[in-house]
Amino acid sequence: MLKKAMLTKQLYVTVDNEIGVLNKLADHMADRGINIEAIAGYEIQGTNKARIMMVVEDVRRACDALKEKGFAAVDVKEELLVELDNKPGALKIVTGLLASKEINIRQIYGTASPGESPVRVILATSDNQKALVALKKSIKK
Repeated sequence: MLKKAMLTKQLYVTVDNEIGVLNKLADHMADRGINIEAIAGYEIQGTNKARIMMVVEDVRRACDALKEKGFAAVDVKEELLVELDNKPGALKIVTGLLASKEINIRQIYGTASPGESPVRVILATSDNQKALVALKKSIKK
């Protein structure tokens, strides 16, 4: 059920929490021909800020494009990207394996399509390298 595990670069963008800011970001990325492959976000409680996390096809171009448009608070972190079969129990394999290796999942979100397309899950863990090794060992050839 686990198809692929790899490290990926994830962008973290801190923005003002206002109507239309995500539209502005998405519009600018589209205008630059940068594909957003995965995205999640949340409001930062007690502030007027929000955090957007995304995986894009070209990190350097995306960072340049964001800064050009005034999105100054951009961080890049190495996270895990896991592809799973789109079936019940697929995520359980990943979470069970990481728990058995005493690796904490600090952040998780996913993308899915209906049917047979794989599910992509983005993870930040307490030890991404250790998690990657464990996940790769569990992939059935």
